[in-house]
Amino acid sequence: METILAGYDGSRPAEQALTRAAEFARTFEAKVVVVSVAAPEPLSGPGAFGLMPYYYPAEEAGQAADLDETLLRQHQERVEAFFAGREVPVEFVGVTGDAAAEIVAAADEHDVDLIVVGTREPGFLERLLGGSVSQGVARRAHRDVLIVHPDEQNETSEPGG
Repeated sequence: METILAGYDGSRPAEQALTRAAEFARTFEAKVVVVSVAAPEPLSGPGAFGLMPYYYPAEEAGQAADLDETLLRQHQERVEAFFAGREVPVEFVGVTGDAAAEIVAAADEHDVDLIVVGTREPGFLERLLGGSVSQGVARRAHRDVLIVHPDEQNETSEPGG
């Protein structure tokens, strides 16, 4: 095993995934590629059928890009702090788009051996709408995927995973 990809969104489950990826990387002397995906920001107000949000039109894309850059910079700083002193080579990749699709694309681009993502136990609505990033990665990936489930003591309601 040479390269491990970890998905990161700033949530507690994502931090647990980073921990697991770092453990594997140390064991196998592998590199970790951390991918953080900023989702397109929805406009205020309901979208299709009053349920799905509209996304920024092209004229407002600059404002959304500024928000994305700020979020991705914060994630990069957290990741760098997390890996400081761990003696594990790490590369940060920040992109905007659909989280599951971008994680799978980065895994292919970096030819990783393993994808590690965190998850929280999804609620009924999230399962109904297929909103779980970890499930989307597992369905789309052409590589092994490790889904890190939350500790019973540390379950969170933060978005992601």
